[in-house]
Amino acid sequence: MISLAGRDILHAWGKFVFTGIGLGLLIGVTLVMAGVYRGMVDDGKALLDNSGADLWVVQKDTLGPYAEASSINDDVYRSILSMPGVAQAANVTYLTTQVHKGESDVRAMVVGIAPSESGATPGWPPYLVSGRQITRGHYEAVADIATGFKLGDHISIRRNNYTVVGLTRRMVSSSGDPMVFIPLKDAQEAQFLKNNDAIWQSRRRTEANPAFNRPSVPGLLDAVIASQSTNASVNAVLVTLKPGYEQDAAAETIERWKRMTVYTRAQMEEILVGKLIATSAKQIGMFLVILAIVSAAIVAFIIYSLTMDKIREIAVLKLIGTRNRTIAAMIMQQALALGVIGFVVGKITATFAAPLFPKYVLLTPIDSVIGFFAVLVICVLASIIAIRMALKVDPAEAIATMRQ
Repeated sequence: MISLAGRDILHAWGKFVFTGIGLGLLIGVTLVMAGVYRGMVDDGKALLDNSGADLWVVQKDTLGPYAEASSINDDVYRSILSMPGVAQAANVTYLTTQVHKGESDVRAMVVGIAPSESGATPGWPPYLVSGRQITRGHYEAVADIATGFKLGDHISIRRNNYTVVGLTRRMVSSSGDPMVFIPLKDAQEAQFLKNNDAIWQSRRRTEANPAFNRPSVPGLLDAVIASQSTNASVNAVLVTLKPGYEQDAAAETIERWKRMTVYTRAQMEEILVGKLIATSAKQIGMFLVILAIVSAAIVAFIIYSLTMDKIREIAVLKLIGTRNRTIAAMIMQQALALGVIGFVVGKITATFAAPLFPKYVLLTPIDSVIGFFAVLVICVLASIIAIRMALKVDPAEAIATMRQ
């Protein structure tokens, strides 16, 4: 029967091959969709890994700094450094914005990193592919190569211009946006300070307020305006622990004494994957279900058509005593062959198409294995309709056809 199934495939090879290619394109899209989800999860984990932190100290009762806005004073890190088990603590800011280069712009996450001589402070890019780390307190930047920037490029972030002095790789936000690292003071200014018109209007309102503009209190107005022109806020404090200290115990101590919310690595990963990516994961899951149903419908239709084309041959087989399970095996073999062709085409398509997507697509071997067996199951189920029809064929139809 394997030979018979093969002969039948060769007889209608054009229809069979083109159907396999069409099914393969659907399978390729399915593998890419699964890869998009895997890529989103990997982006979130890469964000946590690249931060170099064991704990994230954020504003109380928030999911910051990635899932929600968080604002804390930039002097909090000093008191955290004195806590038991803390090895390093550094301020950091995150701002997703458009970074301009000439007439073009790139959406990126701008990261403000605390000063450090060695670059070992949490929040710094852990490695560079070219160039150097930031050494000046202002107007230097390290960018991910996904931004398209090159060494020596001049970029604009809000009101200031920066020179790209270093390039890194796979430094992305949880949404896949490439990162641009700048000094912390510049990042605070870019994120928290108002533009020139807003500052001018704020000063006018302050001068018009009699509570701040008192002739009997010289210097009060200048002090108030000066306080409005500076900002001492950051989004989070990244903390690394000394060897041997438990993250949960250290987080509990900081929360109790500093009245902040502290997340461990496991908790932050749950926030990124369970909350930020959850909706996208459900949407991708719905697409995968739809694609599976469409693939099953295509396989069922082509196997049904091939079976209808050989009704007389099936009747002859039954007339000469061929068992039903042999006929069913022939049809199922054709369905499985169609699935194998489709999977091979789909895997090749997904492999070559993945790098062309703007977001990171991670194709894992386990997804390919699961996809292969899922395709075989779908093909087996889709062949049931054709098998049922073939088994109902009356052998007398072969005699009637021969008499005609």
